[in-house]
Amino acid sequence: MDLQSTIRSIPDFPKPGILFRDITTLLQNPAALHGAIAGMTYHCQILEADVIVGIESRGFIFGPAIAQQLGVGFVPIRKPGKLPAATYTVDYALEYGTDTLEVHQDAFEAGAKAVIVDDLIATGGTAAAAAQLVTKAGATLAGFSVLIELVDLGGRSQLPNVPVKTLVSY
Repeated sequence: MDLQSTIRSIPDFPKPGILFRDITTLLQNPAALHGAIAGMTYHCQILEADVIVGIESRGFIFGPAIAQQLGVGFVPIRKPGKLPAATYTVDYALEYGTDTLEVHQDAFEAGAKAVIVDDLIATGGTAAAAAQLVTKAGATLAGFSVLIELVDLGGRSQLPNVPVKTLVSY
C-alpha cells in the first residue's frame, strides 16, 4: 500500500514555513493503519527486538500494537512528571526550544535489545534523547523503526550508529 498517499500535508503548522505531515488521515484508514503497523513490526522483527520502546505520544499508537504482534513488552518514554517511579531524565534541543524525556529506571532487563518506534524523525533530537534513555536504563539499542523520515532535516546524523528503518520518506 502507498502509505504516503494517506498522510495529509498541512502548510504553515504549527508556525509559518512548516509543512506538517499529519498522520491522523493514515490512522483513520484501516488498510493504511494495518500496513504501517505490519511494516514497522517487520522492521522490529529483523532487528530482533526483545522490547519495543515508544516515545510520547505517537509512539504510543504504534508501539503497543507492534509489541503485541511480536510477543514482547512495551516501554513508554514520557514527558516529565508522567511516570510514578524513579526515572532517568534527558534534556534535548528541539526546532523550537528544548524539552525533556523520562523513562523508569527499572524499565528494562539488563542488555535487553530495544527498538525505538515513533511516527517521525525530523531533526533527530527526540529520537536521540530516547536512545540515551534506553542505554542509560541498561538496555541495548538495536535500532529504530519509524513511520516517516523528513530526510532534508538530517535527523539520522544525530542518532547512534544503529539501523534506522522508515516506511515513508519526504
